[in-house]
Amino acid sequence: MIALTHAMVLAAGLGTRMRPLTDDRPKPLLELDGRSLLDHALDRLQAAGVIQAVVNAHWRGEQVEAAMARRADPRIIVQKEDTLLETGGSVAMALPTLGDSPFAVVNGDAFWLDGPTPALRRLAAAFDDNEMDALLLMVRTTQVEGIVGKGDFLLDPIGRMRRPKEREIAPYIYAGVQILSPRLFKNAPSGAFSLNRLYDQAIGHGRLYGLVHDGVWFHLSTPDDLDQAEATLRAGLARALF
Repeated sequence: MIALTHAMVLAAGLGTRMRPLTDDRPKPLLELDGRSLLDHALDRLQAAGVIQAVVNAHWRGEQVEAAMARRADPRIIVQKEDTLLETGGSVAMALPTLGDSPFAVVNGDAFWLDGPTPALRRLAAAFDDNEMDALLLMVRTTQVEGIVGKGDFLLDPIGRMRRPKEREIAPYIYAGVQILSPRLFKNAPSGAFSLNRLYDQAIGHGRLYGLVHDGVWFHLSTPDDLDQAEATLRAGLARALF
C-alpha cells in the first residue's frame, strides 16, 4: 500500500476521433454529467489524497491553462508541450515534479464510476513497490460498449499481465487509470514515445500488474459515445448497478 500524493493527467492529445466536438477545444474539456472530463479526473484524484497534479497541454493548450487556473485543489502544474510527446514522453518530462515515490497517471478523457471502494484507493492499496513497476486499472471487454478489438492484456491469478499471443483474444482493456513507479522510466528513451514501450519492458521482468475495475467504465472515443454516456447517466442506469 502507498500514500498517493502526486499524479499526472494526460490532456495533450488531439482527440481526432471526437471531432467535430474537438475542433475548437481539447477533448478533456468536453463535458459529461455537468463537468469537464478533466475536472472529473482531478476530482477523483483529489478524493484519493493527491495534493499536486501535473496536467499536460498541447492542442488548444491555452484553454487547459485557463481551466486549471480556476481550480484550487489539488495544486495544478500545467506542462505545456510545443510538440506531442506521446504518453511516455509526457510522463518522463514531468518526473522531476512527480517525485521519487509511485504516482498516479490518468488519461484526461477517462471517465468511470467507482464500485464499493474508489478505484484509485484500490490501486494505492494494491500497489506493491517491491514487486511492481506499474499497476493498471483494467476493464472486462464484455462490459464495454463499442469496439475493443483483441483486447489489451491477460492477467494471471495474482494480477501479473501479458500481451495476447497471435490469434489469442485478451479479456481486458486498459481503463486509462494507473499507478507507476519512477523506476519504470530508468531506461526510457528521450523525446516522444508510448508508455506501451515501457509496459513491454515491465512484462519482460514480470513487473506489470493489473487490477480489474469493480465499477462502471465508459468508452469515450466518438461523439456518439459521449451522447450515450450522458443518456445513461441521466437515466440513472449506471448508478443503479450498485
